[in-house]
Amino acid sequence: MNFESWANHGGALMRTNNQLRQLADGPTRRTSLAGLAGLVIWGLGQPSPGQASAAAPLLRTIPSSGEAIPVVGLGSWITFNVGQDAIGLAASTNVIRAFLAGGGRMIDSSPMYGSAQATIGHALATLGRPQTVWSADKVWDGDLARGIAQMGTSRQRWGVERFDLMQVHNLVGWQVHLPRLFEMKAAGRLRYVGISTSEGRRHAEFEQIMRSYPLDFIQVSYNILDREIEQRILPLARDRGIAVIVNRPFRQGALPRQLARHPLPGWARELGCENWAQAALKFVVSHPDVTCAIPATTQVRHVEQNLASGRGPMPDAALRARMARDVTAL
Repeated sequence: MNFESWANHGGALMRTNNQLRQLADGPTRRTSLAGLAGLVIWGLGQPSPGQASAAAPLLRTIPSSGEAIPVVGLGSWITFNVGQDAIGLAASTNVIRAFLAGGGRMIDSSPMYGSAQATIGHALATLGRPQTVWSADKVWDGDLARGIAQMGTSRQRWGVERFDLMQVHNLVGWQVHLPRLFEMKAAGRLRYVGISTSEGRRHAEFEQIMRSYPLDFIQVSYNILDREIEQRILPLARDRGIAVIVNRPFRQGALPRQLARHPLPGWARELGCENWAQAALKFVVSHPDVTCAIPATTQVRHVEQNLASGRGPMPDAALRARMARDVTAL
C-alpha cells in the first residue's frame, strides 16, 4: 500500500497503528490498552512533579531569524491518526497537554498522516488554543493549485491563522511549491520555509536544493545508528545557515526495543538517562547542528521522558563518538 492509500484510511487504522506502536516501543516503552483507557478516564496529562522544572530545556537558535526553540518537539506520524475515536482523541490531547506543560513548543504534522492534523486541532481547541505552540506542517501534492488548497485545509484542521513552518514533504513537487512558499513568507502568511525527507532518501537532490534556495529549515532522519547526514547534510546546513529538524530518532520505536535487551551503560546514567530511549534521543539533540527532534508518542510518560532528554548534561563530541561506537557494537 502506498502512502496516499494508507493516509486515506484515516481513523480506521487507529487501533492497528497503536498496537504496532506499542509493539515497537518494547518492554521499557509500553503501556496496555487498559492503562491507556485509565489515563483518559482520569484525565491526566500533566508532567509528574518536578519533571518540568528539574532543569531549563536546551534551546537552539534558528539561523535565519535568531529565534530560539526547545530541542525536543513532538511528531504526529501514526500516533495521532485516531480518527473520531474518543479515547484516542482524549489520549492525544493529554499528550499535547503534557508536552506544552513541560516546555515543548514545536508540533509537526502532514496531510499524509491520516487524521493527525484534525487530532492536533481538536487538542488545541480543547486546551484553549495555547499561544506557545510552534506549528510545523507540510504540503504533499505535485500540483501547485491542489497544494495551495491542501495548505488551506491543513490550516483549518489545526485551527491556526498561519503556520510557523511549511515544508515540501518528501520533495513532492518542490519545483512548483518552493517559489510559492517564499511568496507566502514574504507576504507574512507563514514564517519559515523548508523541505523534508525521511529514511535517507534523495539526499543528493536534497543537497542540491539546500545549495540553491534560501531555506530556513530542512527535516531529515537521524539517530544513533543512522548517521549518514553527519557527513554532508549537517555540515551543509551549518554552512548555509539552515535549521535542522530530525525525524525517526527512535527508528519508529524499533531502536529502544532492540537496545532494551542490553544493560544501560554507565555513560547513560552520567547523562541523567533512565532508559535507552532517553539516551538515544539525547545523542540526537546534543549534536550542535540539530535544531529540534520530533519523536512521536501516544503516552504522557514518554513525553515526559523525551522532554527530559532535552535537559541536563549533554555529551561532548568525544562522548558522542563513544556512544555511537558502543551502540553500533550491540
